[in-house]
Amino acid sequence: MGALTGFRVLDLSRILAGPWCSQILADLGAEVIKIEKPNHGDDTRIWGPPWLKNDKQEDTHESAYYLSANRGKHSVAVDLSTPEGQEIIKKIAQQSDVVIENYKAGSLKKYGLDYESLSQLNPRLVYCSITGFGQNGPRAHEPGYDFIIQGMGGMMSVTGERDDLPGGGPQKAGLAFADLTTGLYSAIAIQAALLSREKAGEGQHIDMALLDTQVASLSVLAMNYLTSDKVPGRFGNAHANIVPYQVFKAQQGEFIIACGNDLQFKALCQAVGLAEVAEDPRFLKNSGRVMHREELTTVLQAHFYKQPAQTWVDLIHAVKVPVGMINNLKQTLKEEQVLAREMVIQMPHTLREDYTSIGSPIKLSKTPVEYKKAPPCLGEDTDVVLSQFLSPDEIDELKSKKVIQQR
Repeated sequence: MGALTGFRVLDLSRILAGPWCSQILADLGAEVIKIEKPNHGDDTRIWGPPWLKNDKQEDTHESAYYLSANRGKHSVAVDLSTPEGQEIIKKIAQQSDVVIENYKAGSLKKYGLDYESLSQLNPRLVYCSITGFGQNGPRAHEPGYDFIIQGMGGMMSVTGERDDLPGGGPQKAGLAFADLTTGLYSAIAIQAALLSREKAGEGQHIDMALLDTQVASLSVLAMNYLTSDKVPGRFGNAHANIVPYQVFKAQQGEFIIACGNDLQFKALCQAVGLAEVAEDPRFLKNSGRVMHREELTTVLQAHFYKQPAQTWVDLIHAVKVPVGMINNLKQTLKEEQVLAREMVIQMPHTLREDYTSIGSPIKLSKTPVEYKKAPPCLGEDTDVVLSQFLSPDEIDELKSKKVIQQR
């Protein structure tokens, strides 16, 4: 039994931040009812290729993007723009613990599906709104996209190579960082609100914004600025305050050294056959290595070109200096530690028996995560779920009116 078994989540969200949040809750045991637009579904369903291949190795219409964030949910296709569809959502909300939505601020009010309206029907409801800029402020009604937020929120100003190096300039993260972290923060907020409900007896409105989350995630760099009044810059794959703490190229691949103190630097140099470098007065202390960053990096990089990356990693690892290869995704998902931690999982999918996915990183000793259901096809669960709230005749009538859709 999962930690959140017995809780029902009505998920009106789409794309990534909201679905990422509800997938976490589903892994923890919550029943998640994902509401999707008939004949269209979550926008990410068409964000391919790549597509899931069926048992015959033929492309389906299930995109990898959609599959990444919708495990464990029940797909119910309902047209929210119709009065009948809105009544369905209200009926489900009255018997739910949580609602998650990521529509533009205030746009669900016209349907009577905003927090104020639904909380009158169900005062214990925890209602989580996820937007780009939040429910108030001068940008509240603007749409929010991860890429824009990474730029506005400062992340791209500290990500990328230095301006004076080839390829220098701001870079976004390779993943939708603001979306994913907002999904994580939202899951935390929802669980906190559920705990508060146990004491207070009533739910509350959670206002989550991508920009807020991005600013919060600046963490140390933001505090560096606030305490020094100096705007941090980009250091690429190097560290502003520690040397050597960066990527090095070798004959076959690239690897990372994270040398955190002077003793580790000495051990590093001895392990790779550069004992004399550790005795150089310029490099004895980290402060000197930072001052003479270019000279030291040039010496190390020339030396590391002489052998394959894995050879250096093995030598450095043996003396307990933090080091690691830069893996591609194929290598990462075959890494023995990743497999030992069950981060690659298999479960049956409607379209493929040996469906493979990424597992949850949450490891609970008494209420472990559960993988009960693969990401559903559009409207896969409409009849089963709605039969809890509507009669068979009502379901048939709504189908005839195209208010709902069953796969």
